Amino acid sequence: MFLKLKCAAVVGIDCLPVEVEVDINKGQTNFNVVGLPDVAIQESKDRIHSAIKNSGFNYPFNFRILVNLAPADTPKQGSAYDLAMAVGIIAINNNFKIDLNNSIFAGELALNGDLRHINGVLPLAIFAKNTGIKNLFIPKCNVEEASLVDNINIYPCENLTQVVEHLTGQKAIPIFKKSLTATTENEDCGLDMAMVKGQDFAKRALEIAAAGNHNVLMSGPPGSGKTLLARTFATILPPLSPEESLEITKIYSVSGLLKEGLITKRPFRSPHHTISNVALVGGGRIPKPGEITLSHRGVLFLDEFPEFPRAVLEALRQPLEDGVITISRAQGTLTFPASITLIASQNPCPCGFSSDPTQECTCSASQIANYQKKISGPLLDRIDLHIEVPRVKFEKLTSDETGETSAQIRDRVTKARAIQHHRFENLNIFTNSEMGNKEIRQYCQLGADAIEMLRQAVSQLNLSARGYNRIIKLARTIADLENCGNIELKHVAEALQYRNNKQ
Repeated sequence: MFLKLKCAAVVGIDCLPVEVEVDINKGQTNFNVVGLPDVAIQESKDRIHSAIKNSGFNYPFNFRILVNLAPADTPKQGSAYDLAMAVGIIAINNNFKIDLNNSIFAGELALNGDLRHINGVLPLAIFAKNTGIKNLFIPKCNVEEASLVDNINIYPCENLTQVVEHLTGQKAIPIFKKSLTATTENEDCGLDMAMVKGQDFAKRALEIAAAGNHNVLMSGPPGSGKTLLARTFATILPPLSPEESLEITKIYSVSGLLKEGLITKRPFRSPHHTISNVALVGGGRIPKPGEITLSHRGVLFLDEFPEFPRAVLEALRQPLEDGVITISRAQGTLTFPASITLIASQNPCPCGFSSDPTQECTCSASQIANYQKKISGPLLDRIDLHIEVPRVKFEKLTSDETGETSAQIRDRVTKARAIQHHRFENLNIFTNSEMGNKEIRQYCQLGADAIEMLRQAVSQLNLSARGYNRIIKLARTIADLENCGNIELKHVAEALQYRNNKQ
């Protein structure tokens, strides 16, 4: 006998349809799974066998069981197919007449028949909605993230017996009602810009970066406050839009890092400089998101920038330029979203004091040159703001004066982002840093005096075409912070201050 059920395979951060075809015929007892299953799926045969028996159902002995996961040329991985396979076997063995055409089944089975948590439920729910499938049977512990998608019936399942009783009409599973609460994890990190003494120039640069989603490189001696500024940067970022929240939650769902509910805080990722290329970019036999994608619509903070391996740093080129990262493997090519704000910090030399007016540098000229060469010119060219973070003087450290709070700065940043949202409402971009050449020509008109200043800057600073465009986008953000419709000469002048003239 033959039965077909619906499931889905998570590929990247999206889902592809998978049909679980179960066929049982008389013969020597055997259980095979075909359709490019991974080890976890192959091992599901023993889990399903025990779960069916321990749930009180008869397991078909002296029968040959064949499960095909179609399409057969798409690799399948994970334990989410357990539930669909078990339901198919029980339905055929007991000759149940049930309608499975409008339902998706996903869940890992314990040996006693209980259902365990699986990854990627949010993309699965989005897939069900987009394909018109109304019913979603998933583990009870996954229903919070699935409920973020409207217009589908979500059935929270505790065990295999409960699913079978629902399908046969013995005892219905109540449809899960969407909760109005959302996660507020990491909302208060205990940091505030008012706590940072001095560093007004760096604070202004970070405000511009937050407003336009621009990349920043901070350079200064040890203890000058670079790490504190970077971590406090997260407190001046604007709130996530509903679309951004869903996008980030989807990534974390696939990665198995989602707790419960919708993510409402922008990600802040700070990997150690010993991170591998694959861990940063993403990858594996079937590629998974790395730290860059986990920072999507948030911050990727790389402390001790020159200490990262050269291959790891060069992997940042594509995401900083295109806002996506493409991973190619023998089994296919996947593209992950990677619209990040890169905040990097470094010392100016190995000892850290070449730019310090009070502490003598012990490095030779060749050591300093070799240290600075660890970061390539093309990568530096993709960073919009290059700022010096000098040592804070004693008078500033002991002063009772407090600067602006994060809330005050965030208010200006949010207003600037609102201007950009209105500007790009019909486009698939959110911030000024994402503008291409077409958008720059349309939204970044310059006066004759500003053009003349840029002409001199291109000549004196040896700016590339990319650097020229990034200065214009930076000036557009500065104008937005002042609620100016046109880019003025002062906006271009300030943008040029943040450009590294050592490139």
